[in-house]
Amino acid sequence: MAHSISAKKRIRQNVRHRARNRWHRDQFRSAVKQYNETILHGSVDQAQDELKGLYKLIDQVSAKGTIHNNTANRYKSRLSAKLNHKKTQGTTA
Repeated sequence: MAHSISAKKRIRQNVRHRARNRWHRDQFRSAVKQYNETILHGSVDQAQDELKGLYKLIDQVSAKGTIHNNTANRYKSRLSAKLNHKKTQGTTA
């Protein structure tokens, strides 16, 4: 248990930051799951529109420091690769 005033304050801040980071991460993960469902069952146009919003959300979560910048870039790359794969499947099928 912390004894000094500054240590107690740091504990309070950590609790708030952890809750905020968890909320951001949950929003981010839910949006990625929704996008994956759109890729599987939706149209390419719908997925493109959703990807734009998802890029913005990923950048915001990364800017807050909840996820690392390289992690955000990796997610964006993989999500766009899924969309490109769906586009090529649609033209050949």
